[in-house]
Amino acid sequence: MNKRLKTSFGLAEPKAGLCFLMKSFIYINLLVFFLHQVLPKVPVPPLKQTLDTYLKCVQHLVKEEQFKKTKAIVEKFGAPGGVGEVLQKKLLERRDKTTNWVYDYWLEDMYLNNRLALPVNSSPVMVFPKQTFRDHKDALRFAARLIRGVLEYKALIDARALPVDFARGQLAGTPLCMEQYYRLFTSYRYPGLKTDVLKVQMNAASSVPEHIIVACKNQFFVLDVVVNSKQLNETEILSQLEKITKMAENAEERLPPVGILTSDGRTEWAQARDALIKDQTNRDSLALIESCMCVVCLDEPSGLEPRDTTRALLMLHGGGREKNGANRWYDKSMQFVVGMDGVCGVVCDHSPFEGIVLVQCSEYVMKYITGSPSKMARASSIRELPPPRRLLWKFNPHIQGHLAAAGDRLQRLVNNLDMDVFKFKVYGKEFIKKQKMSPDAFIQVALQLAFFKCSGRLVSTYESASIRRFQEGRVDNIRSATPEALAFVKSMTDERATFTDSEKMKRLRDAINAQTNYTIAAITGMAIDNHLLGLLRIAKELNMEKPEIFCDETYLASNQFILSTSQVPTTVEMFCCYGPVVPNGYGACYNPQSDHIIFCVSSFWENTGTSSAVFVKVLNEGLLEIRDLCNRGSAAATKLADCSQGSSGH
Repeated sequence: MNKRLKTSFGLAEPKAGLCFLMKSFIYINLLVFFLHQVLPKVPVPPLKQTLDTYLKCVQHLVKEEQFKKTKAIVEKFGAPGGVGEVLQKKLLERRDKTTNWVYDYWLEDMYLNNRLALPVNSSPVMVFPKQTFRDHKDALRFAARLIRGVLEYKALIDARALPVDFARGQLAGTPLCMEQYYRLFTSYRYPGLKTDVLKVQMNAASSVPEHIIVACKNQFFVLDVVVNSKQLNETEILSQLEKITKMAENAEERLPPVGILTSDGRTEWAQARDALIKDQTNRDSLALIESCMCVVCLDEPSGLEPRDTTRALLMLHGGGREKNGANRWYDKSMQFVVGMDGVCGVVCDHSPFEGIVLVQCSEYVMKYITGSPSKMARASSIRELPPPRRLLWKFNPHIQGHLAAAGDRLQRLVNNLDMDVFKFKVYGKEFIKKQKMSPDAFIQVALQLAFFKCSGRLVSTYESASIRRFQEGRVDNIRSATPEALAFVKSMTDERATFTDSEKMKRLRDAINAQTNYTIAAITGMAIDNHLLGLLRIAKELNMEKPEIFCDETYLASNQFILSTSQVPTTVEMFCCYGPVVPNGYGACYNPQSDHIIFCVSSFWENTGTSSAVFVKVLNEGLLEIRDLCNRGSAAATKLADCSQGSSGH
């Protein structure tokens, strides 16, 4: 049991402490077990409710003629004795038989069936504050501390000693499912020709040596973190990292940059992997990567000015093959990046867990690095450790062809990503709360206003809503482009100034209430997207002809999320970002703090209809306009109150 865990319980005397600690672990485990037992299953919403909500969500986003056609199709689908009722009945049966009826459907639809490359398109990143390293050794010291922090966090997870998360925001205080944490360091995503496979080593045999993979100069090394049943301390990790960087510098032994294959489209990577595994050497190397705890990428300096936007880009794609784009292994769920120039962060495969789990882990590690004094042992206490091992690869011209093609495709992705990290400093969530409004709903309405200012319309919008109140819950979608949001943004952009401030304020409150109500529906398992997906998948399993509702152009368009948004709040200085999910779309991740809001807006240069800089400009304008409206509203209310008080004094 390491000292840090003991001190966190405030225990001085080791034996009594250990006993108390074990009792605490048992108590916590029982609590977690109990909570997991009592967490309800994800509900299946009533069919009519979902169909009515679906029509309400799409009516104002499509042309009138098209909506009429959609309404007829939906009514036919939901009619008594119709296809919808048959599918609903089967879905309810599935709910009874499974822990979570939507989990597999959602995972395949959202991630595993997606053929796009993981960097930019799928993998979110956490960008750490810029580090100032004095020299190369200083950077390796930081990496050694980071690895120790990861080992401490993993020990908490393995002991099932993480405190249970409770919901914040809407319906705060409900206990949440903790399953996602147990996949942080035990998951691996295998590329497939048609669909990927996510494997989680639950209760892996203790004989498996605990190791991490270190990437350095596009080479991969095995760093055993347990030697002779004893975990490496910080000094030992540092000495191993120093050996790795020396080995990586040896040009004669340098192998082609195999990591770049993992940045390719999933089908292309699956094909390349099939070619790789024909050779035993490659199979052995892959097995070591696939069973590792995490990857630590020691990046070369990029030569770029480390502004927020640049750091975000470098985390998302490594800067391409000329920089650190091949110094990655994207299939592994956690990749910690330590750049020699101080550009640091985490890249994660999104399929095993959500952003909040990434945040909790990142914050723990950052607090570990900055919090406790360095535990560098004296030189005399360093053990003789077996040297780290370089992973070997055998290449033939066919595999070399895959490498070259993957490099070209990554470069295109790098050149195409238009990213703008914007810190809105005028106000943050404290101002919004003073208006008696939900900060998340407020920001969502502001994003709708920004999109409307850019394109004169609203589009299908995705905002992730956690359904961790339920067993094995992941997310559903809050459809933020509500009719009420449209009414508000029209009043704010009306050229003829036909709306009074009080009308605009009423529309703003209506939009925020609609957003809040949809949020509550989503987090309580009553949103529409998972339900519709479930009905579609049941139809497929029954070998039915695809129901017309799912072939309708309205449904297809409603699942093209041109605006993909997510709130990822942090308590430590860092921010999360990701790319757009469609070629003509925006990714908008935001981090509300008490007096400022960080927005990370992404789009693709190739699409002439989008521009991250333009979006950020109008978002800034809109946030100021809404503030001014609220302030005028408050002033008017105060004046009215003063007047009424004055008149009542007579």
